[in-house]
Amino acid sequence: MRLMTWNVLWRFDPDWRDRERGILATLDRLEPDVLGLQECWSVGDASQADLIAERLGLHAAFAGPSLPPVPEPPEHPDQAGVRMGVGLVSRWPISSVRRHELPISHRQVAPVALEAELRHPDAPLRVIVAATEWEPEYADDHVAQTSALARVIAGAEAGRPAESGSDARHDPAASAAITTFLLADLNCDASQPEFAPLAAVAHDSWELGHGDAHAVTLSSAVPFAPLEATKEIDRRIDHILVNHGAEVSVEAAFTVAEPVDGQYPSDHFPVVADVRLMPGLRTA
Repeated sequence: MRLMTWNVLWRFDPDWRDRERGILATLDRLEPDVLGLQECWSVGDASQADLIAERLGLHAAFAGPSLPPVPEPPEHPDQAGVRMGVGLVSRWPISSVRRHELPISHRQVAPVALEAELRHPDAPLRVIVAATEWEPEYADDHVAQTSALARVIAGAEAGRPAESGSDARHDPAASAAITTFLLADLNCDASQPEFAPLAAVAHDSWELGHGDAHAVTLSSAVPFAPLEATKEIDRRIDHILVNHGAEVSVEAAFTVAEPVDGQYPSDHFPVVADVRLMPGLRTA
């Protein structure tokens, strides 16, 4: 199966409609089976994840709020009344969805992570989609949020009722045994301290799939990249992680760094991992 994570830059400039055409063209070409979206927009009952799922004939879920905060006042009319969140698109039905509020001590509104269980025909899968803090002065929140995500991966909170769906598991031990993927904009690379809590419970699919050691996902080569994000720029800060002990083989891991018709679809490059479920082959 093909997993993919992508921060798609909400409805920020440059022209989000033009960028969205590039996003859709890229997804048409790559055909992901499971897609995590950060900075995903939602208006009323419809979201960008729903739009993508309808186009690809897949299933979708959305949860908000997420980071960054929505501009107030709006920068242009297309932002008015639009939510910021995280989205999931899946080839397989989504049997349960839960929201996890991530800890904050500086911001007024807590971002959420979306946790879902997918009815894969071979075995149930858990997928978590999230975006974490990026401001250097909020580094304590950043570590607290990656630590919270590590606990979700490890199944420590799996006994809570699901937000929706009737197939949620209530046994933490059983849930922790499910192959679990985190699709996230973590705003740190594997060498930074914020990544350490996740490294304790999960493998980086990039390393398992022998991805390019020099690859970045927030690149100063993109004309509208946030160069002021000195903690994140020109680093591989977007990740697909898989829980320790998962029975998987990662056959390839790569980014997509090319513009579409002369325009970069986002300031982030998407990360792709081609994964095979391998019963009996456990990661360390």
